[in-house]
Amino acid sequence: MFIQTETTPNEDSLKFIPGVPVMGEEGTAEFLDIRAALASPLAIRLMGIEGVSTVFYGPDFITVSKDSENTWSIVKPEIYSLLMEHFSSGQPLFRSAEERERAGPQDTRILDTDSETVAMIKELLETRVRPAIMEDGGDIEYRGFDENGTGLVKVKLKGSCRGCESSSVTLKSGIERMLMHYIPEVKGVEQARSILYSHYSEIDSPLGSRPRRRNISERILEAREETFARRETKTLEVNGIGIHLNIFLMAI
Repeated sequence: MFIQTETTPNEDSLKFIPGVPVMGEEGTAEFLDIRAALASPLAIRLMGIEGVSTVFYGPDFITVSKDSENTWSIVKPEIYSLLMEHFSSGQPLFRSAEERERAGPQDTRILDTDSETVAMIKELLETRVRPAIMEDGGDIEYRGFDENGTGLVKVKLKGSCRGCESSSVTLKSGIERMLMHYIPEVKGVEQARSILYSHYSEIDSPLGSRPRRRNISERILEAREETFARRETKTLEVNGIGIHLNIFLMAI
């Protein structure tokens, strides 16, 4: 089995292509923490690699993102090893069919209750934006449209698109420009906010407190306990989208 890699606009994200379907036509799935990764044996093992921060499943690829403190020369061989083992063994990607179904929201599926404007937004995101973003190991998720108020479309950027420095510019000059061009009702596009959970603890240091990444056992235990406990969360602005969209959408 030969696994290819491709770089992305985000230097902390790599796209791994195993040569076999990953999610196939069943959407995408993103794992931002251990709690989410519990649904997938492969994801939880990848998240256990020192330095790996998020895992994203695409139709035929897996995007793995790392923190800035670890180099790909150390992290990539471990990822290769786990991917080779998983896809060579024929193990299921998820623990159950229910987990797989819940993992990838069909956000651009046009519903009978959608207005004509919402249907057009979904179709443009699905046919014009999503394919381009997936080329760079990411995805975009439709999160809503304020049809009777501000006229703002809310989207969520995923995979390698998180943390990309060009995201704000591309979101405005790319996606927003295209939607406003084709759909007059759209007045702007903004990123939906995501809730992320911290899996770090503080340790004493002569230079002050510094986060220590917990090992995989500690993090799994914490994730399971948090399922039944009151959760403390922090809200972060999600950024990240490939610079290629500036080029892709300039042809409008």
